[in-house]
Amino acid sequence: MKKTLLTLVALLVCTSSAMAWGRLGHATVVAIAQRHLTEKAKENIAKYINYDLKKDAVWMDEHRRDEPIAYTSSWHVYNVDADGVYDPNPRLYKGDCVHALKVADYNLSQYERLTDSAVVFNLRMVLHFAGDLHCPTHSYVPGPRCFWPCELNGKKQKAFHGVYDRMPNLLWGKIKADALAEQLDNCKKGEIKKIVGKGDYHAWAHDCGLRNRVIYEWNPHNTYSLNPNTVELSRELVSIQLRNAGYRLAYLLNKYFDK
Repeated sequence: MKKTLLTLVALLVCTSSAMAWGRLGHATVVAIAQRHLTEKAKENIAKYINYDLKKDAVWMDEHRRDEPIAYTSSWHVYNVDADGVYDPNPRLYKGDCVHALKVADYNLSQYERLTDSAVVFNLRMVLHFAGDLHCPTHSYVPGPRCFWPCELNGKKQKAFHGVYDRMPNLLWGKIKADALAEQLDNCKKGEIKKIVGKGDYHAWAHDCGLRNRVIYEWNPHNTYSLNPNTVELSRELVSIQLRNAGYRLAYLLNKYFDK
């Protein structure tokens, strides 16, 4: 019994450490997207998910080790080169976040031909992986991976990666996702159009790769004692990334379901 309990705890710790943006961040991405959905898209989505979409924001994290979808476990991250350009080569065998969005895009573009359960699963993929694409420690840059143990303001951190998984909570505490979405959703239609661009996943990954690499200027690889101002330094970056993820998610959902 004790061994089983310890195994369960280990699995929960492992799962939470890989949850980009945490529940607050992912729910905020979905909340921003919901503010920009067309009425027709809302109506069509509700035929498959007839509850608040934010409830499924971290479904892919919570179930990533379920045997039927364990193949998606590697899809939460992706690689960029030194110039921030998306690089599919390191993860060709297992796939990555961009691959995940492409799979969901192909399926949802013809959603009316899918079973209801297939539509729900692919919706959950888009809701989650649009957020993962924008998380600073989910765009892997050349060099050591971002899982080194560290310390932030005297508190030991299991891994640098996890600092950004928890960053929305570190920045905004116990705020509700809808309230945070209202704060961050501050762009006009023309600005949103530029952020979305042509809906090109490679362009989005490049944009994220360029912007996200600043975290390694504040804290170079394998820095144990992190910059004490890391949280406040990250405020603008995290705000932009959550906001842009929400706009791009809304674009995708409207693309599929506003018809």
